[in-house]
Amino acid sequence: MQPIKVESTVPEETGQETETGTPQKWLWVEAAVWTVHMLAALVNGVKGGKRFSLMDNIYAERTLQIAWQRVRRNPGAAGIDRISIERFEGQAEQYLQEQHQQLKTGTYQPQAVKRDNIPKANGGTRPLGIPTEKDRVVQIAIKLLVVCQT
Repeated sequence: MQPIKVESTVPEETGQETETGTPQKWLWVEAAVWTVHMLAALVNGVKGGKRFSLMDNIYAERTLQIAWQRVRRNPGAAGIDRISIERFEGQAEQYLQEQHQQLKTGTYQPQAVKRDNIPKANGGTRPLGIPTEKDRVVQIAIKLLVVCQT
């Protein structure tokens, strides 16, 4: 029996084994999270045709660390749990490890959003939802990995 030859429709420069040349449509992604191999897998799939869940990358400790750094750069009011950026920072390693485990085991539950009213220039107010710092970290981790369909 002779092997069947299958022609690939994927250009050589985007092949999975290629280390150079990130595909143009993926240039916007967070470089610290997405590797060239991961980008190639998005385009081509992985060996054996398997694709893995983005959730694996969302709860990765590195992703949560990067997300925490982004949250820390943009401080805001504490959420419904009253944990401020400063308090979170003091126990960041513990909180991130807890989030990692909860996301990995599927037990993560976002908390309610704190409601506040912000004054507007015309004298009125507008409602504002303030998530907890923990939920902000998860939101940013997801944002780092979500692929826009263009």
